[in-house]
Amino acid sequence: MQIKDREPLDGGRERVTVVPESVDDLWHLQYVLEPGDRVAGDTTRRIQRNDDQMRDTGGEREPMWVAIAVEDIEFHKFANRLRVGGEIVACSREDQLGFHHTLNVEGREEISIEKRFKPDQEARLEEAEEATENPDVAIATVEEGQAHVHTVAQYGTEERAAITGPTGKGEYARERSELFAELGDVLKRQDADAIILAGPGFTKQDARKYLEDNEPAVAERLTMVDTASVGDRGVHEVLKRGAVADVQQETRIEREAEFIDELTERIAQGAKAAYGPEEVKQAAEFGAIERLLVLDDRLRKERGPEGEWAIDVDDIVRTTEQKGGDVTVFSSEFPPGQQLSNLGGIAALLRYRLE
Repeated sequence: MQIKDREPLDGGRERVTVVPESVDDLWHLQYVLEPGDRVAGDTTRRIQRNDDQMRDTGGEREPMWVAIAVEDIEFHKFANRLRVGGEIVACSREDQLGFHHTLNVEGREEISIEKRFKPDQEARLEEAEEATENPDVAIATVEEGQAHVHTVAQYGTEERAAITGPTGKGEYARERSELFAELGDVLKRQDADAIILAGPGFTKQDARKYLEDNEPAVAERLTMVDTASVGDRGVHEVLKRGAVADVQQETRIEREAEFIDELTERIAQGAKAAYGPEEVKQAAEFGAIERLLVLDDRLRKERGPEGEWAIDVDDIVRTTEQKGGDVTVFSSEFPPGQQLSNLGGIAALLRYRLE
């Protein structure tokens, strides 16, 4: 994410001009934006007229600049697009004021955001800006007869390929070199800056030797890690071991996996932990929170009109920070976030146990 400009406005609001550079950046922006914000950028639009019952004229789309009062935000990961909808409050064509419009924000497109930024939203923008310098990582997990390739993004991991087929002896066996060749083709297509090759036993060493002999451009980006499993479980092992942190100083996924493991261990022991909105609110008021863990989807929902909690989530965040605690916002896209969701979407690691 490029942050091109920051300008203070009246009433504690700020105008920030950003250029998202990846799907990760668009994912971050969906949690920075909320109803009532003002977002502006270039777009195209079919001209609507008040004398035609506000319907499209069916004409050509016309380029224009618009600013909208945000009403809804939708992240479309597979379309690499963030859709921001709302009423037009400023426009290069005044006859379009008051109409509803959707800005389709894509990579490399500059937008400006006007709002009163909350601390976790400021931190998310800074994280996205810093992440621009981090390398893209692929994780290949291999064992006899199968291989899996995942990519690591800030919104989670995603399986890109699952290669299966028995090796060794038998009517349907395939040469191991075929499996390794297919793996090499997949890894080339990912164009990752770094590749972690993991799995149990010696198959990964043989895969590495094959890649060194046949795909040297892939092999020079490899790091090997021992894991007991392949596929999703193998990837989780890689993340927990901190292997990705060797090539990316620290990813949000690894932090979340570490914190949720610590939380579940403390809960099992009846130790210094709290979960659920009421229990966490009490811990915040006592100044007992060392680290607040809150799910991004839940945080956004509770800040809006569809919130279900009887407590104010922003009060918990503010109180935690004022009393020296840290705040980590979890991604709902990754298993640690799903675990946190099962605990009510909010939890805390405590300085001391509440009685």
